[in-house]
Amino acid sequence: MGRTVDIEQTALPGIGLRHEFTTQSGKRVGVVSHRTGRRDLVIYDKDDPDRVCETVRLNDEEAEALVELLGAPRIVQRLNELHQQVEGLVSVQLPIPPGSPYVGRPMGDARVRTRTSASIVAVVRGGTVFASPGPAFVFAANDIVVVVGGADSTAEVADILARG
Repeated sequence: MGRTVDIEQTALPGIGLRHEFTTQSGKRVGVVSHRTGRRDLVIYDKDDPDRVCETVRLNDEEAEALVELLGAPRIVQRLNELHQQVEGLVSVQLPIPPGSPYVGRPMGDARVRTRTSASIVAVVRGGTVFASPGPAFVFAANDIVVVVGGADSTAEVADILARG
């Protein structure tokens, strides 16, 4: 596994919060979360950490798209690393098709763990990752459900989510 990244948080009075970290190559990267909801992705000068080289303003949809691009694959990557350590364990990403009987219903109604012994460890919806969702979590069409278990049990979950 890679190194731990230390994220520094700084309150910006009247503005919001800034979170920053230094990349392995020495670049300083930050996200300024404004009280208004706007977010700025900020890249600092490598030689002068107080000087901003680039600022990219992101609206809600753009921030969610960036989270989806960066976040969801990382969760799957971590699960895949875990699988290499545990023989027989697989993770799959299963869509909730629009015709699924579970669209608009709580996850607990599917009784996935009871019926298959597999576990739903996350749900990705429109760029937002819901880690460890509880039984009251309500599925929506086109959610991507991340399931961990044996190959047979995860295949059963796919069938349950598609057909009930």
